[in-house]
Amino acid sequence: MEKSTFEKLSAINVNDKAEKKSGLTYLSWAFAWSEAKKNCPDAKYTVITDPSTGKPYFYDESLGYMVMTEVTIAGQTLGMWLPVMDGANKAMKNAPYSYTTRYGEKSVEAASMFDINKTLMRCLVKNLAMFGMGIYIYAGEDLPDTETVSSTPIAAANLKKEVATELPQLNKDTDNWINVIKYVTANKELGMEKIGAQLNRKYKISAALKKEIATIINTSK
Repeated sequence: MEKSTFEKLSAINVNDKAEKKSGLTYLSWAFAWSEAKKNCPDAKYTVITDPSTGKPYFYDESLGYMVMTEVTIAGQTLGMWLPVMDGANKAMKNAPYSYTTRYGEKSVEAASMFDINKTLMRCLVKNLAMFGMGIYIYAGEDLPDTETVSSTPIAAANLKKEVATELPQLNKDTDNWINVIKYVTANKELGMEKIGAQLNRKYKISAALKKEIATIINTSK
C-alpha cells in the first residue's frame, strides 16, 4: 500500500541537517524543501502577503511582525505563521525597544528585511512539519518514530521505536489539571509552542483548555 504524504515525510531523519540555537532546534530550509520535492514532486508553497500593503508580512504596532506561508501537497493545503523574533525569541518591531527581566534590562533591535526573510524560511520549514517533515523535532524527540530506514543513511536498528498508547483526556478539577497548571505557570517563558508540544505528548486536550493554557502563558509575571 502506498504511504501517505505524512508517513513518507515524517519517516525522514533530519538530525544531520538541524542546528541548535538558544535552546531551540532549527532545520535547514534548503534540506527540508529538497526532501519534500524528492518525495512529493507536486509540492508547492506560497508566501502570504498583506492584502492592504502587498508586502510579505503583517505588522501590528503593539505586537510586531508576523509572516505566513501555505504549502500544498497532493491537493491538501496547510498554512503556518511565525512571528519575527530576535535571538532571545522576543518579538521584533519597527523600532528598537527595551524590557526588564530579573537579570536586568534587555533590548530588542528593530526588524530588518533580513530578519523577515529569515523568518519566512523558518515558517516554511514549520509549514512542512505539518505534513510530517521533521515534526519529531517539534515534539521534542531525537529520532523519527519509524522502523524503516530514512533517506538519511542510518541503521534501522538505531531508530527509536515507540509503542502507540491512548492518551488520557485532560479534564479540569482533576489532579492532572492541577499539575498542568503548576507546570505551565513555572515554565511560561518557554512559550505556547514548546509547552503545548510537551503537554500533547501526555494528554488529549480540548480547544477550550488549550485556550486557558495559552492565557496563563501570556499573562504577565
